[in-house]
Amino acid sequence: MSSANLNTPLHRLRERWNDPLLTTLTILLILMLFVFAPLQAIGIKVFQILGFASALGIIGGLFLMSGSPAVVVAMLAAFIMAGTAAVSRLNAPSILDVYLLSGALLIMGAMLVWVVARAVFSPGRVTYHRIIGAILVYLSVALTFVALYSIVGLLVPNAFSGMSFEDNPALASKVIYFSFVTLTSTGYGDVFPVHPVARSLCNLETIVGQLYPATLLARLVSLEIEGRR
Repeated sequence: MSSANLNTPLHRLRERWNDPLLTTLTILLILMLFVFAPLQAIGIKVFQILGFASALGIIGGLFLMSGSPAVVVAMLAAFIMAGTAAVSRLNAPSILDVYLLSGALLIMGAMLVWVVARAVFSPGRVTYHRIIGAILVYLSVALTFVALYSIVGLLVPNAFSGMSFEDNPALASKVIYFSFVTLTSTGYGDVFPVHPVARSLCNLETIVGQLYPATLLARLVSLEIEGRR
């Protein structure tokens, strides 16, 4: 990177807020997954707007953190898809809205994993914000699978037993619940995959959920030792 690029206001802003953004994005994602989605599911419409606003905040934070043109283009695509779905839902709700939201969540989750993992696991001292960022990667994996499960459920009828995929406010909360049950290997048994593709995705998420904490701990310890040296 040239010295001219290093002196741009955007680069200076990124250098200053890169670590605090990890914590900010984690808070926004926790609110979106564990507060706004369930309250939207019980019919409180204002939380649908708050969920959309938190998604916009995450998109903006990723744009600031990455500085990558590919990430910027992907985030703009996610923003357009989410915005189109939100407007369409207010006027004439349809199953297309669920496809658009699922696509937006897939892009957002994948970009979160990529951008945040690079920031968390890059060389340097392990700070409080980077530890929070490691949690954000874990949550982002679950978010990515939320989108994948939704797409499979929409394309393949009865791919999951105990969960139907139709355009209603409770769908997001149901799929988020199932994703975290799978990621943490809790397995309550009320919802389970039936289709081979759905089962394969569940197996993959379970493996990631088991391996990530061990890999994370080893990497953070090695980074801390290198930083102290």
